[in-house]
Amino acid sequence: MALLEINDLQAFYPPLRALHGISFDVEAGGITTILGANGAGKTTTLRAICGMVRTQGTIRFAGEIITRRRTAQIARMGIAHVPDGRVTVVEFTVEENLRLGAYTRRDQAGIAADLDMLFDLFPKLRQRRQQQAGTLSGGEQQMLAIARALMLRPKLLLLDEPSFGVAPLLVQEIYRVLRRLNQEQRVSMLLVEQNANLALAIADQAHLLETGRAVLSDTAAALAGNATVRRSYLGF
Repeated sequence: MALLEINDLQAFYPPLRALHGISFDVEAGGITTILGANGAGKTTTLRAICGMVRTQGTIRFAGEIITRRRTAQIARMGIAHVPDGRVTVVEFTVEENLRLGAYTRRDQAGIAADLDMLFDLFPKLRQRRQQQAGTLSGGEQQMLAIARALMLRPKLLLLDEPSFGVAPLLVQEIYRVLRRLNQEQRVSMLLVEQNANLALAIADQAHLLETGRAVLSDTAAALAGNATVRRSYLGF
């Protein structure tokens, strides 16, 4: 069953058109990845889903059309966005950043339980609970950005380049947590990632974008075995 349905999506940075009518679904409980070179439209796709750019076409989430809804409304429906650049409030502590992610919630007991759960998932964040976010390493800030999004208790997690600028060991830890969240809590994910090996290893479905158009769509396993994808994006 599709949790997110995108049909003929176009996106604009006037006067330019960045997406040229892409269509795909994200299954409930699944992981879908979007691959492509810089400028292909990957980040724009996530921004379009969140209502951050002008669009045409239809975006449906959990059966409801969300096209042209405000970003805050979309977040309250259960879509959490982890943008590229590890956006955190650098002068806030780790815990303050996490509590900021729960700004729409009023269940204090649930918030406390989720904090403990996330500190178990990300032990490095527990160790730095009272440390200012701006003093964390790049990988730790990425963990914090993901954990803060999870404080919303999203049905769908949008991730934009979670491996970018992160040390390899921390990348492995981040992807281990993402897989665990998907398998144990059935958090659906739409993953934008330039590291195609990583993305295809974790995803169920994959879509390849070129200059704002979807040129290949298949299971992640099938795209990993596609000679064109291997040559252009996997390096062999």
